[in-house]
Amino acid sequence: MTLRARRVVEILKEYHPPLAGREGLRLDFNENSSGCSPRVLAALERISGDLLSRYPERGPVEQFVAEFLGLRSEQLLLTNGVDEAIHLICETYLEPGDEVVIVVPTFSMYEIYAQATGATVRTIAAGANFAFPTEEVLAAISPKTQLIAIANPNNPTGAVVSREDLLRIAKAAPNAAVLIDEAYFEFYGQSVIDRVGHHENLFVTRTFSKAYGLAGFRVGLLAGSAEQMRRVRRVSSPYNVNGVALACLPKALADREYVAHYVEQVTRGRDRLEAEFKALGIPYWPSQANFVLGRFREYRSQFVEEMLRRGILVRDRNSDAGCEGCVRITVGTDEQTNVLLPEMRAALETIGWRRLEVAR
Repeated sequence: MTLRARRVVEILKEYHPPLAGREGLRLDFNENSSGCSPRVLAALERISGDLLSRYPERGPVEQFVAEFLGLRSEQLLLTNGVDEAIHLICETYLEPGDEVVIVVPTFSMYEIYAQATGATVRTIAAGANFAFPTEEVLAAISPKTQLIAIANPNNPTGAVVSREDLLRIAKAAPNAAVLIDEAYFEFYGQSVIDRVGHHENLFVTRTFSKAYGLAGFRVGLLAGSAEQMRRVRRVSSPYNVNGVALACLPKALADREYVAHYVEQVTRGRDRLEAEFKALGIPYWPSQANFVLGRFREYRSQFVEEMLRRGILVRDRNSDAGCEGCVRITVGTDEQTNVLLPEMRAALETIGWRRLEVAR
């Protein structure tokens, strides 16, 4: 006899981020490409051995973050990145036989964590130009629906769902957890986090890995109604966020000028990258996140390799639903965009890019 995992684990597809050897200009993982606030670095220099020897105390920082967001502390849980927030929602509300609704393409961890519980994942294809299919999602809601997960803005497309439609979905599925992943909120500016106290089934996640430059800390948050968050806390580790991250997070949030300046550069660079795609005849989808998805057709693999040779990492999204031939490029600072655009042109020339007669 040999030890075996649960059947759902044995057949679960794995997520393998290409992390090894990420040297150069990293425009592949949608991280903050210039680093964190200087206030965070200053806080790190003051970290003491006493802090490192103690178990981390999450409560005071949760209170600070809740006030920052206009919430009550009992409506918010700090998490080990958004990934843990998704995992906790799945562990709290899903059982074998339950159904989960997601629109694809989207962040793959919704499906992975849901399937690990034994739930059935029902995927709905995005509409034309990756538009969110609100009516199809509403039609898919059934008595078995226990979770609806929506990234807004979506990854890897950068598409968004209107606030009105998100709240329609929450209202239409009162017996299901409706999770709105706002990882790219800062680059979009619209949110439903103010409604978590009004819809008991509505949850919102945020991350500090993107605009705040804290991806290495692995810290995010989950917000929901106080009653539901009490249930979620039962399956959460009491020490899930490390003490160093907790010590630095308030400093990052307090430096609003730093975040605003970075977001301003990204949104400006996003416009420039989309204009360059248009000039080069590369089909793309207007984005509200810190990246742009373009269709490089049969040149995709060559383009990714040539950009790597030039010291710039971009992300191949060919395997995502509806993303055949697509590459996602993260947008960084003005200086980084000044490097990216001419190198992209040169790379396309090197691989013999030929534009189609009719491009989006």
